[in-house]
Amino acid sequence: MHRDYELHPTPPSVADYLRLRAESGLSPKTAEQAAAALPGAWASFHVTHADGGTVGMGRVLGDGGWYFHVVDMAVLPDHQGRGVGGAIMDALLRRIREAAPPGAFVTLLADAPGRPLYLKHGFTETAPGSIGMALTL
Repeated sequence: MHRDYELHPTPPSVADYLRLRAESGLSPKTAEQAAAALPGAWASFHVTHADGGTVGMGRVLGDGGWYFHVVDMAVLPDHQGRGVGGAIMDALLRRIREAAPPGAFVTLLADAPGRPLYLKHGFTETAPGSIGMALTL
């Protein structure tokens, strides 16, 4: 990651979280959802640019022992391709490796734009052995 960026081991603010999701193409969320979600992560990182703005984020939800799920990976379009997403993913995986017992199971749902990043970090498709399923309430 270029020296104009700084990685922080904390979640972004609620406002930045909402902006990052919307501007990077993720589904929009409400301030109420963000305020409840951000403190509930097992690990969170965000990246700021030298201009002071938050430009990327990622979180892990997990039980600390076996299951870890990567969520909210987002980098603003003007900052993509500069190593920001890779630095966030490296930090999240390093945190899991340092804290979890051997055999940790790390999952994510891979939208098309993020797949090259996830493959680069060792993730593999699970189908047809298993497939992702979802229920929105």
